Amino acid sequence: MKPRTMLAVADVPGGEQLKLYERDGAFSIMLGAGELMNSRLSGSEQALATLAWDKMPKGAWPKLLIGGLGMGFTLRAALAVMPADAEIVVAELVPEVVEWARGPMADLFAGSLDDPRVTVIVADVAELIEAQQKRWDGILLDVDNGPEGLSRSGNDWLYRRPGLIAIRQALRAGGVLAVWSSAPDGPFTNRLKRSNFAVEEKVVRANGDRGGSRHVIWLAVPEWK
Repeated sequence: MKPRTMLAVADVPGGEQLKLYERDGAFSIMLGAGELMNSRLSGSEQALATLAWDKMPKGAWPKLLIGGLGMGFTLRAALAVMPADAEIVVAELVPEVVEWARGPMADLFAGSLDDPRVTVIVADVAELIEAQQKRWDGILLDVDNGPEGLSRSGNDWLYRRPGLIAIRQALRAGGVLAVWSSAPDGPFTNRLKRSNFAVEEKVVRANGDRGGSRHVIWLAVPEWK
């Protein structure tokens, strides 16, 4: 097996370094000593988009916010199912990740960044959540390995009650929050329920129909009281 090659390094604001590696045409992104994502394992990232779309309102001009660009699998899956009038905004905190998407990982993205439905903003997804109420039909979060601030401690806000309340306020009626995780997290499920969300937990495989590790996606719809 060929040795892996480190292609690039990027600093996460308030967190550790990201490192992009390549081996035999496969890419991986490491955070410290842990692997955040691998281009050979895309099934659950795709499911994040498709499961959310299944629950989202199907009116005109659907608006989707994706937190975390990653390797583009969630974005491409969203583009495959959403209509021509959709608006998809991707918030990516680390500018180098966007550069990697247009550089060494361009084949993975397959032109998705140039789709007219897509806008990529280099920003903390929390800023977009707080910026405008009742804007989004779907908010997808894949900025950590689960509902805790792994990549940076500042992300903890997203998964705590203040962040969940802000997310609920940012969603339109019938809108859905979808959160990706590498493992179950009972306390997070309980926080969602206490924040007035109706919650489903979906177990999905890392490689989709081909199996792989079991990951979890929470689908949470606000209950307006």
